[in-house]
Amino acid sequence: MIPIRIALANLRYPASPEASVALAGQAIADASASGAAVVCFPECYVPGYRAPGRKVAPPAPAFLESAFESIASAAAHAAITVILGTERALGGPPVASALVVGPDGRRLGFQDKVQLDPSEEGLYAPGTGRQVFQAGPLTFGIVICHEGWRYPETVRWAARRGAHVVFHPQFHEHEPGGFVPSEYADPRNSFHEKAALCRAAENACYFATVNYASDRSPTTSAVVSPDGTLLCYQPYGQHGLLVADLDLSLATGLLARRLKAY
Repeated sequence: MIPIRIALANLRYPASPEASVALAGQAIADASASGAAVVCFPECYVPGYRAPGRKVAPPAPAFLESAFESIASAAAHAAITVILGTERALGGPPVASALVVGPDGRRLGFQDKVQLDPSEEGLYAPGTGRQVFQAGPLTFGIVICHEGWRYPETVRWAARRGAHVVFHPQFHEHEPGGFVPSEYADPRNSFHEKAALCRAAENACYFATVNYASDRSPTTSAVVSPDGTLLCYQPYGQHGLLVADLDLSLATGLLARRLKAY
């Protein structure tokens, strides 16, 4: 058995970019206090996902750099690895991304969102490339929202390269007329939560998906075991941390590695 504890920050949408940094800092401290070695945040949590109807300030490189420094300091103080859903200002539309910070506060790199949802065209620019990261005995990958739901190969890429866990920062709010679930992967709900079960089972790795806490949310944060069974999930709309204990020896990646190219 190779035990490790992770935390998913199922947080409410921040009232401002500055509030996003403050809420993230508190969640980092809380995750460390819970004994977690890694904490992951939702998609673009700093400064907030640029959804229709959400007022988010234009991309600001100076703000982002200050935010990254603050998060790095919080990670070092708490001695925890942080996966921060954020964006990068590279000229033109921002790139949706995840910044990984080590427990010593060192920036380990970014995983950009490579595959955009059609609704994001013009809001974000696509990134390029994929990588895996290390946190002690844990090897992990990151896929962001749409690319994890609809493109199984993004998860398999990480699993084939040794990822025990693939983290999945997402943004998914209620849409008018949409089903309002109270139980994870309810058959009456959309395909999204069933896809999370599949991503784990088809690759023999853990799949950890983290959403914002919002009223009548159609999906919530959850951890799925390598056999495709649900390990735990956050009550819908509840602000706070979802903490899970994993056994990395179960995440063999066997099914991912057996895939043959056609």
